[in-house]
Amino acid sequence: MLVNLVPEFLAVLAAPDPTAAYHEYLDRHGPVLASYWHNYVLDPASPHAEQVIAAALRADRADLKRLLADVDVVSITEDALQRALERLEADCPVDLYLMVGVGAANAGELVVGGRGIAFLCLEHFTGRANPQTYGMGLAPHLLPLWVAHETAHAVRYTSPTSRADLRRLVVDLRGHYDYWDTGSRASLRELLVNEGAAVAAAQAVAPGLEPWEYFGYTRRQYRRIRELDAFLRRVTAPMLDQTGLGLRLRFLSGGMTPAARLMGGKVLPERAGYYLGLRLVENYLAERGIASTLRAAADEFRKADDRALGIQTA
Repeated sequence: MLVNLVPEFLAVLAAPDPTAAYHEYLDRHGPVLASYWHNYVLDPASPHAEQVIAAALRADRADLKRLLADVDVVSITEDALQRALERLEADCPVDLYLMVGVGAANAGELVVGGRGIAFLCLEHFTGRANPQTYGMGLAPHLLPLWVAHETAHAVRYTSPTSRADLRRLVVDLRGHYDYWDTGSRASLRELLVNEGAAVAAAQAVAPGLEPWEYFGYTRRQYRRIRELDAFLRRVTAPMLDQTGLGLRLRFLSGGMTPAARLMGGKVLPERAGYYLGLRLVENYLAERGIASTLRAAADEFRKADDRALGIQTA
């Protein structure tokens, strides 16, 4: 199901008291927006949250309004969601929220009350960077890619046939996804294959884009990561079964300092884990296809790699 919150946000901006209207908007969609804030921004009850809200409300939205006037975002994303659900053989409900965020993630996944949710923040897809909204300037043609990517996460976390450890962790949290808790408790292998499977899902659902776009990289970054392939796989291997939030941040988060990404005498490229994740799932993917890949346990990918190695060395 597609839920479009963008008109409500624009109505907030036009209200006599936008701040009060924004808090009413948060209350109306409390469970979902509270989860978005907790996982991707900060605690909405913290004092700093009011500064973030104020900045979002006073930002220039001309680029967003142009996007909405020129591009049928609802039709594009609704069609992409349907294609994703079919291609990924979804056996669980997934909602897609179109919204305007506060400059955090361009897209993401949530689980609220056991229901998987993908969201897109449209301020990032206007085709031009906006320093007031922190919009990334992503082109609108990338919308289907990110619908597929986030839908894949929702399926992995909530499908009754998923064998992923992240599904178990969501169940442990009574049907809720917590970025910080899962980042602390899931192994690095699980976190990497989670992103690798989502990249593969986007490639299957929205083919034909440039290869670096599926990872959220620039062309230059993609080329550099490929050059470092053997090094990245070698230095990561001993850590794959370790846990710790710092590992998630080092491999999968942007904005980490070079010192925090230093390994084996080299600085890891930002978000290198997306590339590593795809490399970890590709042998299983070739054997079983994307629907099974989304639901596989992390150890199943390791065994597929062992089988591939045995074939190569036989």
